Amino acid sequence: MDSPWDEEAGPHAIRDSEWSRISNEFTTAGYREGITAGKEAALQEGFDAGFATVGVPIGREIGILRGVISALLSYVSLHGENLPGGESTLIEVRSIASQLSNIRFADIAPRDLEAEEHAREHLEMVDEDAETENEELVQKRAMEGLEDMLASLGSGPDPHFPAQQRKPTMEDVGTLKERTLSLCALMKLDVHWS
Repeated sequence: MDSPWDEEAGPHAIRDSEWSRISNEFTTAGYREGITAGKEAALQEGFDAGFATVGVPIGREIGILRGVISALLSYVSLHGENLPGGESTLIEVRSIASQLSNIRFADIAPRDLEAEEHAREHLEMVDEDAETENEELVQKRAMEGLEDMLASLGSGPDPHFPAQQRKPTMEDVGTLKERTLSLCALMKLDVHWS
């Protein structure tokens, strides 16, 4: 008989069988840990690259722009009547501030096609029969829909910013930056964008 408990097998057969079983378990566990570690390393590498090349530069640009326009708004609100352009300068600063408040990172960041494809594959693997969406994605879309609806309740489109009828882009951010720098030049304010 082939049973390790068979008297004819002897102690060496039992030891070899146990060794083989333990070896297989450790090999399987090691394989799983290796895959997990590989995925984590690739994930970290992807995060680091995206953070450095997309997140930080875009976030920094928007942050500086919002900070400058916020300071201009405060300054113009206090000294509006004594500024070149008077009321029109205040209107322009408010217009830029309003448009900046409607810009979301998700609107202006480049699409991550690789991540989108991975998410689609993952959803297909989780439940190939049902056409369900990830709950987090559903909530994100619902929130963006509410934000879009609130944005459309404003006082109408700004003639300087036709992007209000669509999602903003990085080109729109560049336009807002140019308008802000023009205002700073008009008011003889020296702004260093670094």
